[in-house]
Amino acid sequence: MMNDIITNIGNSILQHGKYNDRIYLMKLSKDEFPTIIEKLDRLALAENYSKIIAKVPGFAKDEFIENDYIVEASIPRFYKYSEDVYFMGKYFIDSRKSSNKSEEIKKIVKASTLKASEEKTVELNPGFNYRLCDHSDVSQIAELYKTVFETYPFPIHDPQYIMKTMDENFVYFSVWKNHEIVAVSSSEMDIDSWNVEMTDFATLPEYRGNGFALYLLQQMENEMRKRNMKTAYTIARAFSYGMNIIFAKMRYNHSGTLLNNTNISGNFESMNVWYKYL
Repeated sequence: MMNDIITNIGNSILQHGKYNDRIYLMKLSKDEFPTIIEKLDRLALAENYSKIIAKVPGFAKDEFIENDYIVEASIPRFYKYSEDVYFMGKYFIDSRKSSNKSEEIKKIVKASTLKASEEKTVELNPGFNYRLCDHSDVSQIAELYKTVFETYPFPIHDPQYIMKTMDENFVYFSVWKNHEIVAVSSSEMDIDSWNVEMTDFATLPEYRGNGFALYLLQQMENEMRKRNMKTAYTIARAFSYGMNIIFAKMRYNHSGTLLNNTNISGNFESMNVWYKYL
């Protein structure tokens, strides 16, 4: 399977490749600002990418706007619970920028928001157990992801990748039946900035409908509070009623949509950004 590569420009981190047909600036370092804007353009043109998506701290937003970026979503108090972040898109072809489904996305967000509820603790049904994952679980995690996602923007099908992220800044959460993982999710922490992405939720098809994603999200939040994370967020598939409802139920705020952003299961999907303060 072809995956996009993760690389650096100075201390800034980006992912790019043909698979998502884009550059994703995941972390902008002040040292490379503003020269990085031109470098991203040059890379996009050289590789013929149709989109750049950039996660931009408040201080850099205006400069990106002057260079034809548009704000697609934002999260207040993202860095160290003080500076805002902007998800900014720049498009190189019109077809990537347009969505004939924006009304449908609005409908899903509205329907999800109506389900925002008083948080109540979800319990596991008898016969299922929960625990944090460790190194001994990486093969099973990768196998589960392989079963659930035909394709994915990060190499989560690869046990080495799971191991590497676990050793760095990810925590993996799991629900078990007997000796098998039946549902999994992960938290990707930005430890210096106190924010965390709640991501990579997957449940084996035969175990769906048990509320595992909601249960895992509650466990993730508890664990992240212990680790001093302040702002939690997710980038969820815009057309997945299930995932949008789960985050709305847990009182996350919707703050924008990244258009035709991510290749999941062979198509470019728009993604909704939701956030919450822990």
